[in-house]
Amino acid sequence: MDQFNHAINLLKDIISRPSFSREEGNVADFLEDEWRTAGHEVRRKGHNLWLTAQGFDAARPTILLNSHIDTVKPVAGWEKDPFTPVEEGDCLYGLGSNDAGASVVALYETFKLLSARKQSYNLIFLASAEEEVSGLNGVECVLGELPPIAFGVVGEPTNMQPAIAEKGLVVLDCISHGVSGHAARNEGRNAILQAIKDINRLSEMTFPLQSDLLGPVKITTTMIKAGTQHNVIPDRCEFTVDVRSNEFYTNRELVEAISQHIESEVVPRGFKMNSSRIDPQHPFVRRAVAMGRKPFGSPTLSDQTKMDFPTVKMGPGDSGRSHTANEFIRPSEIKEAIELYVNLLDGWDL
Repeated sequence: MDQFNHAINLLKDIISRPSFSREEGNVADFLEDEWRTAGHEVRRKGHNLWLTAQGFDAARPTILLNSHIDTVKPVAGWEKDPFTPVEEGDCLYGLGSNDAGASVVALYETFKLLSARKQSYNLIFLASAEEEVSGLNGVECVLGELPPIAFGVVGEPTNMQPAIAEKGLVVLDCISHGVSGHAARNEGRNAILQAIKDINRLSEMTFPLQSDLLGPVKITTTMIKAGTQHNVIPDRCEFTVDVRSNEFYTNRELVEAISQHIESEVVPRGFKMNSSRIDPQHPFVRRAVAMGRKPFGSPTLSDQTKMDFPTVKMGPGDSGRSHTANEFIRPSEIKEAIELYVNLLDGWDL
C-alpha cells in the first residue's frame, strides 16, 4: 500500500522536527514544501495549512478533515530521543506520533485518495496549529477563511472509535480575601482557611443533569498559592479550578452557579470551550456503527469545541499514550485508519 508507506515516512519527517505549540514553523514550512511538490495548491495562515480538492462547487456541501501539527513539550521520563523516530516491532516512537501526527498523515492520505475519485461533496484537509494550548492562531483563525462546512472529522487518538460527544472546559482563577496580621498573635483573618472552605464546597457541588455519554459536570481544584512568609497571616489565597462541562450546561451557566455557591472571587479565563455533541443518528455515525465502530463520549478537549458545525472526533492511536514519555503509534493503526476513513467517506451522499 503506497499510501501507507508514504504516511509512515511523512510521520517520521514530522517527528524529527520539533513542533511545540506556537512554535510549529519548521514543520509547517516542511509540509508546505512537501505538499506543493506533490502538486497541491497549499493555502497558509500563520502555521496552519489547508488543501482543497479540485473541482470545488459552492452548491455542494463541504467536508473538513482536520488534525493538528503541534505537540506538547516532552516530559522528563523519556528514555528515547523524542525527536528521533524509532521503529521497534509494531511501534513507532516519537513525540507527537500518537497525538496527533498519526491522524495528520492518515487524513492527508485519505484526502488524496478521496480527491482522486468523484465525490458529491467538496473536501478540505486542514493541518492546524496551537491545538494543545487552545490558541487563537490555530483552527479558530482559519475557519473564517473556509467555505461553510457541513461536516467535519477531527483527527485525535480514539482507537478509530467515533467520539460523538466531548466535555467542555472552563478554568477558574479564584481568590479568597482575608486580613493580614502577625502569626504570633490572635489577629487577622486567614485567607487560606476561607479558601479551604470554598474548595470543600466545590468538591461537594453537583449539577443535576448528567449525560449518558459524558456523565456529570466535573469540578476539580488543581492549584493553590498563598502567603509571603511563615509569620504573616495571608490576606490573599489564589486557587485554580478545572471545570469539565457536559452538553446540558454552558460554561457561562456553570460559572454563574459556582460564583453563587462560594464566597471567594471567581474569575473565568474564558467561556468559549463548551461541550459539543453530534446526533447519534447522524448519517456518518450510523455508517460508522454499521462498520463495527462504537460511539462514545470523550472526557478530553479538542478543536471540536471551536467548530459550530457537526463533527466527529476519530483517529488512530490511544488517548492514554498522549502527553506521556516514550509516546508511540502502531503503524498498523495508521493503515487501519486510512482504510476506515476512506470506506466511511468514499461515495457518501450527505
